[in-house]
Amino acid sequence: MSKFHKSPNKYVTHIALKIENLNRSLKFYEELLGFKVLHKEEKRVVLTADGINPIITLEQPEDVKPKELRRTGLYHYALLLPNRKELGKLLKQLKKADYPLLGASHHGVSQAIYLQDVDDNGIEIYVDTPYNTWEWDGNTVDMVTKPLYLKELMEEAQGEEWEGVPENTIIGHIHLHVSSLAEAENFYVDGLGFDVVARMPRQATFTSTGKYHHHIAFNIWNGTNIPAPSSNSVGMKYFTLKLPDEEVRDQVVNKLSSLGYEVKQEGDKLVTWDPSQNEIHLVV
Repeated sequence: MSKFHKSPNKYVTHIALKIENLNRSLKFYEELLGFKVLHKEEKRVVLTADGINPIITLEQPEDVKPKELRRTGLYHYALLLPNRKELGKLLKQLKKADYPLLGASHHGVSQAIYLQDVDDNGIEIYVDTPYNTWEWDGNTVDMVTKPLYLKELMEEAQGEEWEGVPENTIIGHIHLHVSSLAEAENFYVDGLGFDVVARMPRQATFTSTGKYHHHIAFNIWNGTNIPAPSSNSVGMKYFTLKLPDEEVRDQVVNKLSSLGYEVKQEGDKLVTWDPSQNEIHLVV
């Protein structure tokens, strides 16, 4: 596992997605990407990469509606693969299936391909470049957008075929649509304790712990003061944020409460919502 995705850092471990048709989504996640089913119900499936830890939950709500436009919620979640060879194998798999890409970029700190699942939930699949090559100006990391050469990437596969997501695949980061950058920074930075590591002025903010290039980013590309989606529309239901220990979680809860944010106990979970009504489960 990446050193940036273990204690004492704070990072995303799991995402729950609302989808229109469970069987259709499983063909994408299980057959195309190669996730394993950890738990299955009539309208809910939990997926795993390693056979132990949940990484994606798919839920089909009652009276489900297609994804609503110009709402807060998920921009994309990002799957971090262990190396460039696996990314090349996956790219070959997608090409063979004639599955469309939205883009591919070399960001200096990472190399990524972009796509959507069958319900238009955004997905980035990427590998990090060596940490010692990342360029920092004080506390700001340089993230560029340059072409990623797909033919060279597929050559990395060395003739091997994709055999499903590797066991050490994790969620590397999450990128959200929010209604206000200032309000989101107040929540994620002042409340949850993330550090701002990059900004696109009046567009997007990138935050992390432990000097990762980003664990959580948020943007206003859908507009400002936009509403949250309907509870039964396709999109993100919640994501899970792992904190180092109970002491840190207590500190986070107290800080969120002091800033006026709601934190609720739901069973064995602590649940909170950012100012754009993105739901977050706080775990240790």
